[in-house]
Amino acid sequence: MSNWIGDLSQRKAARVAGLLYLLLIVFGVFAELVIRSKIIVFGNAATTASNILASPGLWRIGFASDVLMILCFLLLPLAFYVLFKPVGRRLASLVVILVSVSVPLMLVNMLLYYAPLHLLSGVEYLAVFSTDQLNAFAMASLDMYTTGVLLATLFHGLWLVPLGILAYRSGYFPKVLGILLMLACLGFVVETVQYFLLPSLNVITTPAYILEMLGEFGFCGWLLIKGAKVDPA
Repeated sequence: MSNWIGDLSQRKAARVAGLLYLLLIVFGVFAELVIRSKIIVFGNAATTASNILASPGLWRIGFASDVLMILCFLLLPLAFYVLFKPVGRRLASLVVILVSVSVPLMLVNMLLYYAPLHLLSGVEYLAVFSTDQLNAFAMASLDMYTTGVLLATLFHGLWLVPLGILAYRSGYFPKVLGILLMLACLGFVVETVQYFLLPSLNVITTPAYILEMLGEFGFCGWLLIKGAKVDPA
């Protein structure tokens, strides 16, 4: 664990966690809503390929934004470890472990996001494939990227259980925030199960999204505005 994290007081760790949480949300929302939603047209490989080739710089910015989001996600549990270690060292360690499992999945998955840019770049050795084939390969890569995101989402949800328990037990925050974090975990698990096992049951994803937003946005906002109610040593 880096010295700057280890030297943080609990109060400062709460503020750092709030900032990292906010940056994580901002980078993730920007990449998804500002970039991917404007470029990717699922089910239409030709249009998606045309959009990527028309805005390769924007596609790279989306890649960078996602990598920054993952970096924030990697650092976030370290701040929470400092904050919650006095409450429960094992649970605080479990938060770090679950995120540590999710982060490599997310980073490897980013290769699938970047692959279409390479497939459509016109490099000589890909000339053996037709334009339609390359467009299809690029679309398939993005489909698998989405699948990878949902797989990593499972672990992104699971870490919220020990975090929610710690927030509930600590007395640093209103207990309802701890409950909302655990419910957010349920939302992520439902989202993942729906995608892999119940693909036709799209109706359950909206309540899942609501649970996720209430838990994570609520906790992030409290960390930034109120911080943690830690008794001075």
